[in-house]
Amino acid sequence: MQPITVNAALAAQVLDIAREAGVAIMSVYQELCRCAAGAKPVLVTYKADDSPLTRADLLAHQVIAKRLAALTPEIAVVSEEDEPSLKHRQPKGDFWLVDPLDGTKEFLAQNGEFTVNIALIRDGQAVLGVVLAPALGQAYWGAEGLGAWRDKAGRVKPIQVVKPLAPNQPVRAVASKSHMNAETVAFLDRLGPYLLVQAGSSLKFSRVAEGAAEVYPRLGPTCEWDTAAAQAIVEAAGGHVSKLDGDPLRYGKPDVLNPHFVASSVPLRDLLRP
Repeated sequence: MQPITVNAALAAQVLDIAREAGVAIMSVYQELCRCAAGAKPVLVTYKADDSPLTRADLLAHQVIAKRLAALTPEIAVVSEEDEPSLKHRQPKGDFWLVDPLDGTKEFLAQNGEFTVNIALIRDGQAVLGVVLAPALGQAYWGAEGLGAWRDKAGRVKPIQVVKPLAPNQPVRAVASKSHMNAETVAFLDRLGPYLLVQAGSSLKFSRVAEGAAEVYPRLGPTCEWDTAAAQAIVEAAGGHVSKLDGDPLRYGKPDVLNPHFVASSVPLRDLLRP
């Protein structure tokens, strides 16, 4: 079987799928935002790891799984919301890797910083990624040979990381307050002077890809579907997503959990002080 061609037409089709999922998510989000005190809330359940699950997660999954299966019936769709699909994660070959609603906590907090993530994985590498933030009217996408792009309120433009880093300027680091553990603080201290840039869900990667930050360290637990789409965008924008040893973050591993990683505009070795 010939590998699917990664080109602008495929990226546009995947973006369209993400937008349809975004419409489904926003229908539930608007319902949530309309809930007055005492009104019936959106049903929220919890998974075995205590992460929240809403109707929006499931609706987005249904849209994406159905449309990707129609677009590329020969390629398996692996989704966070479909546990049996995890068996299709393999280190060789192609599969779609999907997080239908990344940032469910942001969704429930009604801050708008949640995303739809769709990635094409080829031989362990994220080669195409789409990240849509439907409440913010923003979309990002990127792929090998296509560069990286941002659509903000209908204005489409190419994006790229900032490099080399400006001399004598603080490094801009993306880090969530909720993820500011001792390991992250120690990592940030190795950057020298730095400024914190806030963002939720996979939008943290996007800040690096669009040149609004130079580094995003994640020294805490994530799963493959949390990072794949955004990694493809950062790398298409000229950046890097690597483990702490400098090797690229890979997919289709035996364990769905990612190791600690850093997304950066320059290779990790060029970023840290000795």
